[in-house]
Amino acid sequence: MSPLDLGIDLRRLPAPLPVWHGTVEGAAWTATARAVAEQGGRLVSMWGVDRGAGGAGSACGVSACAAFAVSAGLVWVELPIDDAARGFPDLAQLFPCTTRMQRAMADLSGLHAQGSHDARPWLDHGLWAPGPAPLQHGADPRPAAAGTLPADYPFVRVQGEGVHEIAVGPVHAGIIEPGHFRFSVVGEKVLRLEQHLGYVHKGIERRFTELPPLEAHRLAGRVSGDSTVAGAWAYCMALESAWGCAVPERASWLRALMLERERVANHLGDLGALGNDAALAFGLAQFSRLREDWQRLSNQAFGHRFMMDAVVPSGVATDLPLAQRDALRRQCDEVEREVRRLRQVYDGHAGLQDRFMTTGRVTPELAARLGLTGLAGRASGQASDLRCDHDWQPYRRLNTHMATQDAGDVAARVAVRFDEVFESLRLIRELCAGLPAGDCAAALQAPGGHARGAGWVEGWRGEILVALETAADGRLQRCHVHDPSWQNWPVLEHAVIGNIVPDFPLINKSFNLSYSGHDL
Repeated sequence: MSPLDLGIDLRRLPAPLPVWHGTVEGAAWTATARAVAEQGGRLVSMWGVDRGAGGAGSACGVSACAAFAVSAGLVWVELPIDDAARGFPDLAQLFPCTTRMQRAMADLSGLHAQGSHDARPWLDHGLWAPGPAPLQHGADPRPAAAGTLPADYPFVRVQGEGVHEIAVGPVHAGIIEPGHFRFSVVGEKVLRLEQHLGYVHKGIERRFTELPPLEAHRLAGRVSGDSTVAGAWAYCMALESAWGCAVPERASWLRALMLERERVANHLGDLGALGNDAALAFGLAQFSRLREDWQRLSNQAFGHRFMMDAVVPSGVATDLPLAQRDALRRQCDEVEREVRRLRQVYDGHAGLQDRFMTTGRVTPELAARLGLTGLAGRASGQASDLRCDHDWQPYRRLNTHMATQDAGDVAARVAVRFDEVFESLRLIRELCAGLPAGDCAAALQAPGGHARGAGWVEGWRGEILVALETAADGRLQRCHVHDPSWQNWPVLEHAVIGNIVPDFPLINKSFNLSYSGHDL
């Protein structure tokens, strides 16, 4: 699908991945979304912008924004809104995953989806003081009064003979972030799950506007700590796009190297945790050992176990000496041998496979309808991976193989993780062997005048989007960060239906979604 097929005027942004931006009016907002849906496109994110009155060389006004993924790239559509109405047409009938995004827009930007069937607050738990929404121009932070308790959340009730509710969270027994899960069950069979998130809302998108653009990559890398490389790269890509900076080739290769190491580290951790949740403690012990060795070498090579702050605007913070490259390649060989043996254990373990197979199934049809994305989407037949789909340096030279499954159950999500570990190990070897000579960073400065840019990166969980705008004075006017968990949390509610309550931790771990990346 070409962006030209949408029938709106679009301008190509100078991004490494193909990104177009356009402004629509009135009914064209819904018509554009419908055209994307009819031609097999996806909605990536939605957010609101309030630029205030603007100034010389700056944009102004209030807009609703949506980013759509089509076969030719990313389309960023903007709908200017009458400040008095502060509303925009609901898109949930076309893309169900927009419901929570639109509720978050109402909380953060004061923009409401007209005609939405669900207008409940999402990030505001009844603790925010009255006044303008946090991202409205000129709004001041207003802490809640001391002693204020959260408002009661209007969960949807399931009624019938033998139906009862089980409340799990928001504080959990393990060391995980808070989220509330309300199960409606008969016996142990789950009839319905409803989530309530937002407990770790931190005001991140407002904080971006208070930081110098050349320092805000550090915040982007902390939105979700398990995706620090992907988040920082997406931010830097967006800023480089807005300010017209070409990143040195060597820096792009080093970024990809770190991104693949981040992917492997998370997959190793998840494979161990999934074995443990199915009572195979041996799996947890072995994969934890491998992950620890992996992260120690990342610390030696890039100065941090998670490679935090290693991706910076215009390049990378540190070079990679030849001796470290050799060490990374040797480790890939060692890890691959052990993971292949462990996969034989997992695949041949009858008790483990009994817990994995058919559990938490999301059919390809349901996945497509609900917008399931990333690793979980590929396990349900959704063949989408930015490393393969677009001409992205340096992946365009590496012939990346996309791992997919069709079963959509825990076993399929485990299989995709194994396949992606092996592919990432291959990519790391090639990146180390073919690392080009040259600089690790370039000059980067504000161009003057209003500028916008987008960064779009395939993190280990799925695609991460950063869309930003800078004002005439070079400050960040708006920065929106989107984690794929926004699409996938609602699908988890469907995945558990018909399963038993004790299988929920296993199903939940097989998705391993981010609370922090969602509760901006």
